[in-house]
Amino acid sequence: MYTLPKIERFNQDVLSKYHIYNSVFITLPFDSIDNTGVLLPLFTETCETGFKKQETPKEIFDFFSNKFLNNASEKEKIDLMFRFIQYIERQIVLFDAIEDAAFPEVNNMEGRGSLRDIKEKSDAKEKDDELSEFLENFNVRTVLTAHPTQFYPGPVLGIINDLTEAIRQNNLLQIKQLLAQLGKTPFIQNEKPNPYDEAVSLIWYLENVFYATSGEIVHYLQKNILDGNAIKNQLIKLGFWPGGDRDGNPFVTTDITLKVADRLRTSILKCYYVEMRNLKRKLTFSDVDTLVADLEHKLYRSVFYSKGEIFITLDELLTQLNKIRTIIIEKHQSLYLDELEALLVKINLFGFHFATLDIRQNSKIHNAVFKDVVTHYLNSGSSIFPKNYYELTENEKIDVLSKVKGNLNPADFENEITRSTLESVQAIKTIQENNGEEGANRYIISNNESALNVMETFAMIRLNDWEEPTVDIIPLFESVDDLQNAHQIMEQLYTNPEYSKHLKARGNKQTIMLGFSDGTKDGGYLMANWSIYQAKIALTEISRKYNIKAIFFDGRGGPPARGGGKTHKFYASLGPKIENNEIQITVQGQTISSNFGTLDSCRYNIENLLSAGVTNQVFSKDKNELTAEETQILNHLADLGYEKYLSFKNHPKFIPYLEKMSTLKYYSKTNIGSRPSKRSKSESLDFADLRAIPFVGSWSQLKQNVPGFFGVGSALRYFEENGQWDKVSDLYHNSLFFKTLLENSMMSLAKSFLPLTAYMRNDPEFGEFWQIIYDEFSETKRLLLKIAGHKTLMENYPDGIASIQIRERIVLPLLTIQQYALLRINELNKDLSGNEDLRKVYEKIVTRSLFGNTNASRNSA
Repeated sequence: MYTLPKIERFNQDVLSKYHIYNSVFITLPFDSIDNTGVLLPLFTETCETGFKKQETPKEIFDFFSNKFLNNASEKEKIDLMFRFIQYIERQIVLFDAIEDAAFPEVNNMEGRGSLRDIKEKSDAKEKDDELSEFLENFNVRTVLTAHPTQFYPGPVLGIINDLTEAIRQNNLLQIKQLLAQLGKTPFIQNEKPNPYDEAVSLIWYLENVFYATSGEIVHYLQKNILDGNAIKNQLIKLGFWPGGDRDGNPFVTTDITLKVADRLRTSILKCYYVEMRNLKRKLTFSDVDTLVADLEHKLYRSVFYSKGEIFITLDELLTQLNKIRTIIIEKHQSLYLDELEALLVKINLFGFHFATLDIRQNSKIHNAVFKDVVTHYLNSGSSIFPKNYYELTENEKIDVLSKVKGNLNPADFENEITRSTLESVQAIKTIQENNGEEGANRYIISNNESALNVMETFAMIRLNDWEEPTVDIIPLFESVDDLQNAHQIMEQLYTNPEYSKHLKARGNKQTIMLGFSDGTKDGGYLMANWSIYQAKIALTEISRKYNIKAIFFDGRGGPPARGGGKTHKFYASLGPKIENNEIQITVQGQTISSNFGTLDSCRYNIENLLSAGVTNQVFSKDKNELTAEETQILNHLADLGYEKYLSFKNHPKFIPYLEKMSTLKYYSKTNIGSRPSKRSKSESLDFADLRAIPFVGSWSQLKQNVPGFFGVGSALRYFEENGQWDKVSDLYHNSLFFKTLLENSMMSLAKSFLPLTAYMRNDPEFGEFWQIIYDEFSETKRLLLKIAGHKTLMENYPDGIASIQIRERIVLPLLTIQQYALLRINELNKDLSGNEDLRKVYEKIVTRSLFGNTNASRNSA
């Protein structure tokens, strides 16, 4: 029997089931929901018809109200809007669960990018030895962050998980019960979670998804590619930011950092205990049973009775398991050896740390902390710092910093930020003692602008009585200027004798983080992506010059505007001039639940990342290199896009438009994350303080997705108008990097819907500004379709565009309500006698509608 095309599998396993189960949802006996279920399809149809007629959201809702609501009062209209929002939120959950359940049917789990595909290509190309060497040296590190782009509270995530399983089993009775539970479960949190709450929520994914999937992947590779030999390399690593990411989050305290680290250790020991308990039922033969029982008992006590005390060391656990392994092989015909080796694989991957807790702080905070530290030493009469330290040049300061050592006591400082920053270094020491070095051995400096920023951190660590720190210091380069200067900054560090000595002790490896989100906010889509690509080439070259292995850690968000989209294709497109021994990426919000939320999706996406590394280093290591002419074309395109974006960003209406016409200010009202929505506490909006998530998310709520395409159309048009279209066309068809870049931009366009805000073109203040966005959108769409040879966006991803279209149709009424509420707020603001209570109600509607739209897009912020 032939396998159906992907789009037909999607229609059969996703679309059809959604229509069936949504009709079940409509019939559930909730208060008012039957009426809502009848009215919502009518409102959806009214919205679609109205936008085709170029009506405003207000005209659309008023028309619907007059036709179907029987002279309803404003209060009755508002009540219906809230019911619509509640209903749509649950429709989105239903669609998520159906799509997750159908994942292995819609996606070819054994196709391109899978482990089986890697194995078959290796056999066909006789690359087995190269592949084995690759597996012993390559790493994929997925780092879970607490960046607030996930609006589902914990109980709803639990329902999604159970609903997914029920749908997979076609258990109609259980599905009805879960839909009923969904209808009665609140979707909003009355209070912001604290960083520990965020950590606990994400550890669920570690325990229930990453633990099993990572182990199975490595175990498969050992059995099928390495002939049963153990992979000594930690091929898959997990990173963790909740509880360690202090950048802009005053709620991350030292106590929380230590508490999260303890929870991570307890969680992995619990996973081992469950496996030992299962093994105990199988390994019941002589000489083995007592060893297994002893391990199970010690793990049990460490998890449930320890209060922080560990009754078994990692070495003891491994020694005992290997002893059991030997006995099974020599005396018991290798019975249940496979299950035992599967556990050994996981212990090799996760140790007693489970995931590495990264510590992160902003360089501007470090500057202030270090000033406090230097002043403290100078006032105490210490000779550690020269009295004229503040008058020294940057190079002279670096020379001083490379030699300082000391034993600071955080309690000596009155400033809380200074005290907590110093305590974070001591927390790293404590975590390493309890969880092993990999429990916390990375310190990330965000907004890194100079070698001095790195050396201040290096010195701060050594001043905490840590002469030879077992910590990697990771600069994060974010702005376009910082990306372009990054290689010079790293050369300053590589040539510093003390820092060079530190790197030698760390295996001559330097991790460098590159931020897509703030790069796009700063320089636009083309320039951000191209600046990062070029920075990687320059950093690779300078690192190789000094015999340092550069490791790139990409700060990627969900949408293309923040480095998301078809991520694995970017890694597969890197040529030999970019170091690619590790793939390290941040994963956040809906990207965690959509790409790694189930065993199937997690396996599929980790395998794709591994495959990208194999493609780049084993199968196509001499391909994907850009020629000098292609590099010149990309330089020109990026410059043109940058120029267009800068003129747009510097438009006098840019900030006022975001403040008055978007949902930007409403992000701070959502209780979804512990971090504030901007870095400073000032009332006025400063672009530099604006976080990338609310920035990109606000454009997404407007259905304009500006950061994902603006400047692309103008750059391509230049080549079209100057008779050089063949150059960009050839580049698109020859370069996987450029093709992926434009395909991801197409995704941003596909998730845009300009008719929603078309009424703004008549606004006396913002009409001209809206028209600029519309013109660039239209031009980008025209030229992307032309270069791809398509008639519609994402034509080559029919299941992808089908999913987007269904999700966009589900949220269209919600978006219309949001725009209606924003218009009413503006009206009430202009009316001096306006009803303050009514304005607050409409503001609540705007905030609530944020939830559903963001969740529906899955990677919109």
